[in-house]
Order: sequence, then C-alpha cells, then structure tokens
Amino acid sequence: MTGPELADAPLPVGGIRLATVAAGVRYPGRPDLVLLEAAPGSRCAAVFTRNAFCAAPVHLARERLAAAAPRYLLINTGNANAGTGAAGLADARACTAAVAEAAGVRDAEVLPFSTGVIGEALPVAPITAAVPRLLEGLAADGWADAGRGIMTTDTRPKLCSAQLDIGGRTITVTGMAKGAGMLRPDMATMLAFLATDAAVAQPLLDELLREAVERSFHRISVDGDTSTNDACVLLATGAAGNEELTANDSEAARLLAEAVGDVCVQLARGLVRDGEGASKFVTVSVEGGRDGAECLAVAFTIAHSPLVKTALFASDPNWGRLLAAIGRAGIADLDVEAVSVRLNDVLIAEGGCRAASYSEEAGAAAMAATDIRIAVDLGRGEASETVWTSDFSYDYVRINAEYRT
Repeated sequence: MTGPELADAPLPVGGIRLATVAAGVRYPGRPDLVLLEAAPGSRCAAVFTRNAFCAAPVHLARERLAAAAPRYLLINTGNANAGTGAAGLADARACTAAVAEAAGVRDAEVLPFSTGVIGEALPVAPITAAVPRLLEGLAADGWADAGRGIMTTDTRPKLCSAQLDIGGRTITVTGMAKGAGMLRPDMATMLAFLATDAAVAQPLLDELLREAVERSFHRISVDGDTSTNDACVLLATGAAGNEELTANDSEAARLLAEAVGDVCVQLARGLVRDGEGASKFVTVSVEGGRDGAECLAVAFTIAHSPLVKTALFASDPNWGRLLAAIGRAGIADLDVEAVSVRLNDVLIAEGGCRAASYSEEAGAAAMAATDIRIAVDLGRGEASETVWTSDFSYDYVRINAEYRT
C-alpha cells in the first residue's frame, strides 16, 4: 500500500458521472445546474449547516439521506431556496421529482442542493425543463465543468484529486467545492462534493468525512458568517473492487482517511484564497495552548477581527490589533508576558509588549507578502491549532453590497 498523491487536475472516479447546463436559474447563459450520478450500491456520508434557518434543500437532503442512499445529487446556483418556508420545500421536491421520474429512481434517491440569494422563490420551471439535458450529458469526465457550474461569487473553480494504492488497487478521491463569502462553516463549506471509488462500510465512511471536515473546512473563515445552505457530501462507489474497508484502525483505512483529508484541505484552502475580494492568504497558527479549544479560540478571534483583516489588506503591521484580539479571546488566566507573536519570520511582540528586535520596516515587509503567517505562542501548554483566513478589502464590501443587484 502506498500513500496518497495529489493530482493537479480532477480525475474521474469509477461509478460517478456528472453533467452541467445553463438553465437560467438567475442569469442567462451561465452554467448553474449540475447533476451528479452515483452507481447503484454507492454509499453516502454528509454533514450540513448548523444554521437554524437552514434552507429547504438542507431539510430535504437530511430527511432523505436518513432513509436511503442517493443515486443523484441535483445542485443549483443563483438561488438558495432558503427562508422560503413550506413553498420552498415543495419546490425542492418538485425539482428532485423531475429527476427521479426521468431517471427511473425513487424520489428519495435524489438529494437537492442550492446556493445563491436567500429569501427568493426557487424558479422550478427552468430547472425541471433542463433535466433531460442533464441526463443526456452525464459523463465520467464532467468534474471540471461541474466545478464551474456550482460557482456563485467564486472567481475560479476549486477541484482536487488524490490517488493511492490499497491492496494492489488504485483508489481515486476527487472533490469540488464552492464558496467565497458567508464562509465560516460550522460543519463544512457552502457546498462541497467528494467521491471515491473505494468500497467503504457506512460507519467508516461517516467517520472519514467527519475527521476530514474537522481538519479542513472547520479551520477556515472568510468573514465569520455561516451559510444557511452549507453541505459537504462524500460518496463511495466501490468501483475500484477493493476489499471493503470496515475499521478505522487499519492501515488501508488510515491511508484513505489521509487522502480524503488532503483533498478537503486543498479545497478549503482554495476557498480562502478565492475569498470575496481577498488579496491575502493568511495562516493563523496558535501553539503553546493548554488544549486545542483555547488555541482555536485565539486563532478565530484573530481571523474574525475586522481591524486585523483591514490592516492585512493595507499591509499595515498594526501589531496592537493582534494583541487586542488575543487578549479578548476569552482565555482564562492568560499570562500576557508569556505570549509571543510573529508575522512570518518577524518577532513583533513578547514579554507583554513590542519585541526589542522589532522594526516597522521589518513588519511592513512581512505584511506586504501575499501569503502571511501569524504565529502566536501562548506559552502555557503543548496544544496547537491552525486556521486559514483572508483580508477584508474594498472589493469585499462592493461584492456584498451589490450581491442582489
């Protein structure tokens, strides 16, 4: 058995076909509707948003996933079908019923996913009218088009694959994701879809996804907002013909978990790099904590601070904003004199104040970089955590001010 290797381009996954069309959900001529088909017998794991105002497709997908493994995923952009009440649920059912009837499967075997503007009725007619084109266009190499078809304010698709060897069989994991704003997922990301041709037992598949999400999509934030439509799905078709993986303590399961996790991390980092109006990719590393929870509390307080994020955009080494964020993260009995802070390789603060070796010139040079690392050592334990975020620019305000126009 050999460990996973990432691929630059999305690789087909045995048992998975995809199609993408321009249905006119919101804008004419723009790819906005994707259908993903999974071979019979495929297994599915999924996690969804924790937002109380979750969208109609989230309600329906949860309900159906609890009853049956899906054969089809129907994904539309341009309209979130959220905040739409009973009518929104009826619209989601109507769209999936059109797929089920045309494909010859049960309604419960079609899961809906939507992203876009909240509070507007889903345009059912153009979606259902496009179903025949979707079914005709299904292809194993449809990942690249689908990656574009699920975009909203994204400027580029996010796709990634990994391959590994298990028992002499080549196993593929491929994923796509969308999301550029309203992005601080408390589960996954706005939308992410992964598939593998490995044969995996359901309990292990669920565990693989939970672990991958925890170290990838749970570690990113563009603006601190959690969407009403977040969903992350992992399908396993078994087309590779490997002996079914059943235990997460086996070497084969560990390697597959590594592959799924690596793909999720690549996708998650890609979302941050393409954050709305983002000009900086920022890694916030916190070490020296008593446990992971307090490290994450500090990291996300920094990542969510509008003052820190605007300073990052301006390339302004306003290190006082970092100290203020660390100090309000809610860490009990924090000894500020034990804390040190670095920007890339530049030590900016220690002993409760500016480092003696620090200069504004060095700080400005660090902040001018496109990729910036903010490293915090709390000096109180062995735990460490890392999150990824972006800056706040003029374009972030413009994009969100004009989102519905």
